[in-house]
Amino acid sequence: MARCVPCLFRGIELEVTEQTDEQLAAEAAREGSDGPAFVALVERFRQRVWRICFRLLGNEQDANDAAQEVFVRLFLNRTKFAGRSKYGTWVHAIAVRTCLTIRRGRGRRHRHEDTTSEEQWERQPQTRDQPASGLSLDLMQMLEILDEEDRAMLILKYAESYDYEELAAIFDLSVSACKMRLSRAREKLQQRFPDQTS
Repeated sequence: MARCVPCLFRGIELEVTEQTDEQLAAEAAREGSDGPAFVALVERFRQRVWRICFRLLGNEQDANDAAQEVFVRLFLNRTKFAGRSKYGTWVHAIAVRTCLTIRRGRGRRHRHEDTTSEEQWERQPQTRDQPASGLSLDLMQMLEILDEEDRAMLILKYAESYDYEELAAIFDLSVSACKMRLSRAREKLQQRFPDQTS
């Protein structure tokens, strides 16, 4: 059970642990700085945001940098939460967009290297009598064939157990469009890696 710790800010006592995320977001928007409500939100979402960043970026250093960037963006945009979704969904959407931006920037820098290594991988003969360990691929490598949003959507759905409604809100899609994109991404993986996905 969470302990209720009163925070003092300009003489106002705020019971931050008893408030919903949405209530804290409204209070953070009124604070005008990083007062107790914003600090409480950072504490509530710190681990979840880092985990999303780690899943989408694949290494600890990038995840740390991205999570920091997410909280800077949350701070700068704290007055823009409109309440059309849950606050957590809004935070996760900012985390996903931040990570996608980082991955796209990284992709532009490494596009030539990636193209060359993929061409070399495709030229390697694939024989049926190779040992299974020779055919095994890392799941994250397999996901690299997908576009950034589809990759992120699959990771959030299957590694983080997001439901279709949450994914639809994060990616600004209808639920049916979200299901269709996930289905097409799975099909693409199954076509490209039939031995690993069967």
